[in-house]
Amino acid sequence: MTEARGSAGPNSGTHVRRAPGTPCWVSLMVHALGATEEFYGALFGWEFQPGPRQLGPYVRALLDGQEVAGIGQLPPDRHLPIAWTPYLASDDVDRTADRIRGCGGTVGVGPLDAAEAGRMAIASDPSGAVFGIWQPAPHLGTVVTGLPGTAAWNELRTFETASVAKFYESVFGYEEEPVVSADFDYVTLHVEGRPVAGIHGVGHSLPRDRGPHWLTYFEVADTDEALLHVAELGGHVLKPAHDSAHGRAATVADPEGAVFSVIQSPH
Repeated sequence: MTEARGSAGPNSGTHVRRAPGTPCWVSLMVHALGATEEFYGALFGWEFQPGPRQLGPYVRALLDGQEVAGIGQLPPDRHLPIAWTPYLASDDVDRTADRIRGCGGTVGVGPLDAAEAGRMAIASDPSGAVFGIWQPAPHLGTVVTGLPGTAAWNELRTFETASVAKFYESVFGYEEEPVVSADFDYVTLHVEGRPVAGIHGVGHSLPRDRGPHWLTYFEVADTDEALLHVAELGGHVLKPAHDSAHGRAATVADPEGAVFSVIQSPH
């Protein structure tokens, strides 16, 4: 995260149509749906209700009655990486999917209709990092932000920013703001002048078993307390709490290995 980090969305309880390229939802596919609900329910205070079942059993996570994330269950024979996936808004998923293919990316799932939620696809950029695209219908994605238990930021961890940033700029029309530093390779992606996501080039410090990937930051009231809860609930602390310009952050994994970060914003 950089000095340019901004809100991932309007702090509002009303449905707002997101400009193309804006992160609008996060979802997770797991093998043990019930156990995962227990983990995140205890950690973030989420409650759950059934969602579209096109991809199998699926629930939407609610915070104070507002939808903040989705969790689905993988078929037993699917051995995919367990990872949080951000969805980027699109006005036309089919056209965006064509653009992804034309720019060297891959569309792995869809485009397909997700009941009343809209139309979606799951894709990967040329380096292999997986992300979703979502053309909203009445269900427009996360509508509450800035509270503990909501997604605060999405950041692509990749080898280097230059080539992959061009891919996302070509597909979604982002404006780029690189960090001018000899030893810190970071680009902030802007939509309509507002920072919405980041790309962090970390070279060979990427985990060998993961490769390039998107990382979601969730807001928490107290980072150190959250880390204690993660451990008590069967998760793991991967990067201990540290202070940054945007608050106290740490990186953790849930019991199935899905990696995410928590951040306590400065007040």
